[in-house]
Amino acid sequence: MTDASGDEHVKLTLGQAIDQVITALGAFKAADQQTILRAVYAHLNISGPGEVAGKRQEPPQEERAAPPPPRAAENEYSGMDIKTFKELKNPSSARQMACVVAYYLAEIATGDERKEVITIEDIEKYFKQGRFALPTKLEQLLIDCRGAGYFESAARGAYKLTRVGHNLVAHQLPGKGKS
Repeated sequence: MTDASGDEHVKLTLGQAIDQVITALGAFKAADQQTILRAVYAHLNISGPGEVAGKRQEPPQEERAAPPPPRAAENEYSGMDIKTFKELKNPSSARQMACVVAYYLAEIATGDERKEVITIEDIEKYFKQGRFALPTKLEQLLIDCRGAGYFESAARGAYKLTRVGHNLVAHQLPGKGKS
């Protein structure tokens, strides 16, 4: 490749180009680096961070000051209710459904509904909302889930989903052959 003066240019890789830019900017103070980058963006007619077509766009004050929203299961399940989430995960047992409920409350639910620790009252409420059959011995369910390693005791009658329970819901449900 040659330029107008007839000099030979070697085509750089992306990494080499980035290294050269970093080296060139390294000789300048941070404020000067910003000025240089803005000028380059304008010259190339590309947008930089926080810009659209070379024009700086400041977010409204309320957006800059607002804390980030609560995490919601990689946002893939945002706004989903327990019934829809249950249908997606398709639990085949009361233990699996209890894990689905705990995961839902810890990772997907919003506002006052969101919680890390669940009780038998939560199980009953969300089994009903999710239209999942209540087990005959509802009181024993969370104890059995703890024994299976899905829950750990948080307080008397209160349980928290373990990594095993989390992984069951996040990575193993729905089971093979289910959709």
